[in-house]
This record gives sequence, structure tokens and C-alpha cells, in this order.
Amino acid sequence: MATVASTPGSFRNQLVPSRSFTEQEIIARSRQGVLRSEADRVAQLVGLTDKEVAAALGLSASYLHRQKTDQRISQDASERLLLLENLLYHALDTFDQRTATVLGWLRTPLRELDNQTPLQTLDTVTGYTLVDRVLGRIDHGIFG
Repeated sequence: MATVASTPGSFRNQLVPSRSFTEQEIIARSRQGVLRSEADRVAQLVGLTDKEVAAALGLSASYLHRQKTDQRISQDASERLLLLENLLYHALDTFDQRTATVLGWLRTPLRELDNQTPLQTLDTVTGYTLVDRVLGRIDHGIFG
């Protein structure tokens, strides 16, 4: 669910997701482990494939498919899933909730990422930070 907020210096209202997790929430929820069904819900935010989600979680697609929806995924995969969710909400906010635009952007090689796609860089936790920084530059009108 999104809430409307205006940004200082902005002439339009922006949708700000109310489901972004703080760093402390990510730590706590990762340690607990999130349910496998959460991966499907996060994928549906923009239409990611199972293979794309599995790669972003550091898992094989076949392993992810074998998991029952009520099973908890590992701490590392849980952390990545929560980071992915935050990243997708940031991208949706950046691209005015246009899911097709977000999905296309995630699959497009970017010079700032050494000509890798944002999705390709999500195989490391550092990649999440880099992609989030690129989105931040887009938010501020600084294009690579």
C-alpha cells in the first residue's frame, strides 16, 4: 500500500511505499526467515520471473520451486528478499508506479553498472546498494 507525500521542492505528489523496511527490520526479519510465499508476492510487484527472483536471492530456480510456500527461506535469502522488496518499491516510486518501465529498466544494461543490468548486479548484497544509488541519482535528475 502506498501513501501520498509531497517532496520539498517538488511540483507533484509522489507515491511513497509504506512497506519499505528499515535496516533494523531487515535484520530482525532476516534472522527469523521469511516465508517462501513472500518471494512470489515480491516478484509480482513488477512481474519478475522465478528465475530472476531466485538469482537475486542467491538461490537456484529449482531449489526455490522445491520450497513449500509455508517454509521459511534461509537468513541470507531472507535478507536479499527484503532488500529486493525495498529496491522494487524505490524503483516504483522513481518511475511513477509504472511496472513495465521498472521491469524494462531492471533488464537493461547500464553504463553505471559496467554494462550489466540492475538484475545481474543483485547477485551480491553490494549490488543492491549500487542499484539503489543509481535510482537515487535518477530521483535527483543525475543521469549516468
